[in-house]
Amino acid sequence: MTQGKDAQATHGLAAQKHLERLVMLSDGVFAIAITLSAIEIRPEAGEGLTLWQAWAPSLLAYFLSFFLIGVIWMAHRLIVSHLRDIDGPGTIINMVLLSLVALMPVVVRFALTHSPEQGSYLVYALAFAVLYGGLALLWGYVAFKARLTAHMPPSAMRELLYKLCFAVAFFAAVAAYQLGSLVGTVMCALAALPLRWLAWRQGQPAAAP
Repeated sequence: MTQGKDAQATHGLAAQKHLERLVMLSDGVFAIAITLSAIEIRPEAGEGLTLWQAWAPSLLAYFLSFFLIGVIWMAHRLIVSHLRDIDGPGTIINMVLLSLVALMPVVVRFALTHSPEQGSYLVYALAFAVLYGGLALLWGYVAFKARLTAHMPPSAMRELLYKLCFAVAFFAAVAAYQLGSLVGTVMCALAALPLRWLAWRQGQPAAAP
């Protein structure tokens, strides 16, 4: 009995260290992505530009990057806050997600320096559809496949998954609209509406017996 308890304690300690390392790496990548956004701040070249005209595009790109990366970070933080452990596949999914996060300053910069006709909104929408897809895949795996969550009601687990999937469908609808696909836009919108309703339904308190 004592050996069994010691083995469980050792495994729990190792699992906690693995999770802590994952969180530290993830926070570092998010911080670097924000830092890269700040590095891109520089005045626009051109004759006769006012101070505002010269600096506004770069500052807008920076603050928008900061906000959007922060939104993704908050969703990621919510996921890892419910974990008691992390395994190999979960780590791989998280690493792929972080590789996409690191590209966000480039995506936002492209969206702000190109016109909608050049695909700015399309790139923006696709990037966030993929990012939220990565978050949904990570949460779906750790919560429902590997069952690595700690003390979280099943309804709350489903609510978070539905919210993430709703975001994927929403941004996919925007991307389909930018591509001029009416069928794709309608299909994604029709998928988003029930997902949002399901998320709301899971968040409602259970009826008293």
